[in-house]
Amino acid sequence: MPVEMTRQRFEELVAEALDLIPPEFAAAMNNVVVLVEDRNADVPSLLGLYHGIALTSRTTDYGGVLPDRISIYREAILDICHDEDDVVEEVVVTVVHEIAHHFGIDDAKLHELGWG
Repeated sequence: MPVEMTRQRFEELVAEALDLIPPEFAAAMNNVVVLVEDRNADVPSLLGLYHGIALTSRTTDYGGVLPDRISIYREAILDICHDEDDVVEEVVVTVVHEIAHHFGIDDAKLHELGWG
């Protein structure tokens, strides 16, 4: 049974997960916004998604573009969790995973590092 949690509480958990990012990484994040959405329309079980151009792929031509987006999918995360502690853990893992994509780290490397 999915965990019941208000959107406000879930957004607080995402904000807390972002606060765990080491300051040097947080300072290096550039032109990116983190959004909480209910669910991905194409893949309803997806927990998070990075939309944008990774820092490692940006060239001198990069500029004048809308911010990259990190979407954290609330309902999908709540679907797989049993209690609030599970939600806290999954939110942290998902936020870190998507921020890693912003830094150009692919899924294979994330799995190797234990963040898959």
